[in-house]
Amino acid sequence: MDKLVNDFSFGLFFWQAIILLVLIVLLVKFAWKPIMDSITAREEGISNALAAAEAARKEMQNLQADNERVLQEARAERDAMMKEAREIREKMIADAKTEAQVQGEKMIEQAKATINSEKNAAMAELKAQVSGLSLEIAEKILKQELSNDAAQTTLVEKMLDDVKLN
Repeated sequence: MDKLVNDFSFGLFFWQAIILLVLIVLLVKFAWKPIMDSITAREEGISNALAAAEAARKEMQNLQADNERVLQEARAERDAMMKEAREIREKMIADAKTEAQVQGEKMIEQAKATINSEKNAAMAELKAQVSGLSLEIAEKILKQELSNDAAQTTLVEKMLDDVKLN
């Protein structure tokens, strides 16, 4: 350091100072503006990138909110459709039960009617057979009792007495 102080020359210092000032003037005139423009452009680019990132973040939040809203609407719609399907199923089951019950009652009524008609037909047939058998028996008894004249006379008198009493 002592050597620098001892070798100091004012002429050299003067010319170096002038060269430095000329260099600074040239830099200010020709390089300062482009450098400052590029720094300003870089600063604007960074701020634009930050603004775009913030806008993208807000857009993502909006999209997430929209997605959540759409999911909730879809769930609500699905739940409503499931509820409606359950109600339709229950109504169909109830209708089928009611229809089956009505059909069963109709079948029972038809069976009762068929049984009654068959019972009446059987009763009529049975009455017809009983009356036929009764007539045959009465005919045989009458033939046997009316085979002689004395029995015929007794029967006619008995019938006349019964008619007079009534």
